[in-house]
Amino acid sequence: MLNDLQQILGYTFKNTDLLRIALTHRSFHFENKESSIGHFERLEFLGDAVLDLILSEALMVQYPDVDEGTLSKWRASLVNEQSLCDIAKNLQLARFLYLGRSETQNREQASHRPRMLASAFEAVVAAVYQDAGLETVRTFIAREFQPLIERLDKNIEFALDYKTRLQEYAQRRWKTLPEYRLAGSTGPEHQKIFRYEVYIGDQVLGTGEGNSRKAAEQEAAKAALSQIEGDKA
Repeated sequence: MLNDLQQILGYTFKNTDLLRIALTHRSFHFENKESSIGHFERLEFLGDAVLDLILSEALMVQYPDVDEGTLSKWRASLVNEQSLCDIAKNLQLARFLYLGRSETQNREQASHRPRMLASAFEAVVAAVYQDAGLETVRTFIAREFQPLIERLDKNIEFALDYKTRLQEYAQRRWKTLPEYRLAGSTGPEHQKIFRYEVYIGDQVLGTGEGNSRKAAEQEAAKAALSQIEGDKA
């Protein structure tokens, strides 16, 4: 199974355990603790940082005359959940995920869950980076993202990146940055729903829920923007 995916990725791992971890959902890990060697959430954390670095560099090289504000919006559009999910689908990652029983019963649904696929892709990026280093992962990322980078248009606003929009508004109006705080979580360990609140100073501007920190923060920012736009109307 891993050999098939490595052919799709165009990279053969020296340490296949890294790839196995990158494909392991926490539901599988917690149901198979004696045999599982880990799940992909720590790699997802690293992969997010690697993508930010490599894509920031690529955007600066390709668009030397574009200002940092536009570059920031472009990068956010490239690493948003839907973009990463689309790349994961092109790589057929859903076929190769190690899922727990509750998730396996809905594997077809899992193949359409953007958060899960985006997280798995970030974990695979981190696995390639740890296995082969910066140059190899740069080549891998360039192959997957170059078509998207070439289609960027600075006249397009990336409305789905609510956190960036809220940050820009808060800086203009209050000369400060929003702060996101965990307000609670519900559900079993492998299917948690997180609730985040976004603050300016001591004031709560919005609350959001999602099956990851990122998703919940985006929903909180969306709620805050909706409130702000309502107040302005």
